[in-house]
Amino acid sequence: MSAYPVIAEVTARIVERSVESRSAYVERMRAAAAEGPARGALGCANLAHGFAACGPDDKAHLMGGERRNVAIVSSYNDMLSAHQPFERYPAMLKKAVLQAGGVAQMAGGVPAMCDGITQGRAGMELSLFSRDVVAMSTAIALSHDMFDAALMLGVCDKIVPGMLIGALSFGHLPTVFVPAGPMPSGLPNTEKGRIRQLHAEGKVDRVQLLEAESASYHSAGTCTFYGTANSNQLVLEAMGLHLPGASFVNPGTPLRRALTEHAAKVALECAPVGQIVDERAVVNGVVALLATGGSTNHTMHLVAMAAAAGIVLTWDDFAELSAIVPLLARVYPNGSADINHFQAAGGMPFLIGELIDAGLMHPDVHTVAGYGLGRYRDEPFLDENGALDWRPAARDSRDESVLRPVDTAFSPDGGIRVLDGALGRAVMKVSAVAPEHRVVTAPARIFDDQADFLAAFDRGELFQDLVAVVRFQGPRANGMPELHKLTPALGVLMDRGHRVALVTDGRMSGASGKVPAAIHCTPEAAAGGPLARLRDGDVIRVDAESGRLEVDVDLSQREPYLPELATHGTGRELFAAFRERVGRPDEGASVFSSAPPQVVIA
Repeated sequence: MSAYPVIAEVTARIVERSVESRSAYVERMRAAAAEGPARGALGCANLAHGFAACGPDDKAHLMGGERRNVAIVSSYNDMLSAHQPFERYPAMLKKAVLQAGGVAQMAGGVPAMCDGITQGRAGMELSLFSRDVVAMSTAIALSHDMFDAALMLGVCDKIVPGMLIGALSFGHLPTVFVPAGPMPSGLPNTEKGRIRQLHAEGKVDRVQLLEAESASYHSAGTCTFYGTANSNQLVLEAMGLHLPGASFVNPGTPLRRALTEHAAKVALECAPVGQIVDERAVVNGVVALLATGGSTNHTMHLVAMAAAAGIVLTWDDFAELSAIVPLLARVYPNGSADINHFQAAGGMPFLIGELIDAGLMHPDVHTVAGYGLGRYRDEPFLDENGALDWRPAARDSRDESVLRPVDTAFSPDGGIRVLDGALGRAVMKVSAVAPEHRVVTAPARIFDDQADFLAAFDRGELFQDLVAVVRFQGPRANGMPELHKLTPALGVLMDRGHRVALVTDGRMSGASGKVPAAIHCTPEAAAGGPLARLRDGDVIRVDAESGRLEVDVDLSQREPYLPELATHGTGRELFAAFRERVGRPDEGASVFSSAPPQVVIA
């Protein structure tokens, strides 16, 4: 089926605006590929360094150049549950690559930090910047000119986007992303959220809260709510960078191991990553995100990932696609189910099949599994001999409270809205926000730090209709931390019957819930944007229905307030150059942007 007209039109506009940058990227990758395996040009001393620690057989293979060498780049550490399973992957992958006729080397590691641990802490101010550090670390791992292909081991938040940005600098190499899968379901996310809110009200103590959190985050694997980590997996599979059906298979299972081993074989024969990530694949990633109410972090990550392949993606593209992509999934915080329930209901094969049949995804794309996204309608399984194979997935959802077909979608449009107006441009994840809460007009309460908001809440000062403005949280100010610690308090205010919204130049990520939150507001306050000119009592209108973000005063008549910002401690001083260089959120919030941030006062 041909693409739905809007899908085709948006894709055509992306292609048109990207002609120059994409052509330059493709030409660079073509030139790199034409040079052949780079290690063939290495001097003898260089090459000897490259295989000095290998065993005799691998050394002979690399010395002779008759076998392809696969780089393994990993985000393993054993503090983070999502990445802990990767400890055993390199040995497994080396053996599988050898059996498939290649050689594999552990090329390098990338940092992996956890937003869940750093919530509300100074370390969170390094989180967004860690994406670009991961990209640079990936490039360093691949820079030795020893490799013919790559396997990327990453899961969470900024790690996967960073690895893809780095891999696309070596876009001539076939590259397969290898997930680890989500932990089994623990305490239901809705119950966890309820206890968090009770704690915010002082009705449960820290011991009870910690018990609930520990029952929710309880084993190796990705957290089970539909935040950025699981959005990463979904988006990459929709873009054809995972094996079909690989995203949400639990760690430690025979199927997970079989998929991991098969990824090694595929890396030796699949298309280059720079060919797979084209304009159609990027649109497929956006559509899958919207159809499932995924993480708002990807309004920045997808823009930055696309730019790494010479593709210019904008928030207008998100808005136009969101208007016609139906919401097919309800996974916490957009519902009560977790990602394991999504998988059990039909998961990615059902989702992709529905979107292809409705003309909402491009089927004519390259993937690591071969040409055509139709391969991703199949589900992986182990046959009676324990061998990995794929079969057509069921065409009916196994649980329509979690995953639905297009003709009975939860909503006719996607989960992300773009808001514009006197306060700048922002995004809102509306898939978890009830329709009656999507338009809020109320006086502003201004805070320059999330701790100040929480202190005011504890003092009982916020029990009224209000729009909480938490500013100086953008990338130039302090690295754009996530502000999830605000959610329980804002939820309490809503439950008391108050009309409440949040406006911030910070982030709320994939875990933003029932509170209407206009986030990633740009231009940010630290760049002199409109939020820096607001005062307590200004009446703000947050309107997700019409896509407006307005205030009842003329801000151009005020001077911006620019406070002294904390920039030292917990490593923050090392990222001064990043804060000075970083681009706008709607341009990917990247330090790799060619242009400095622009300030436009509405």
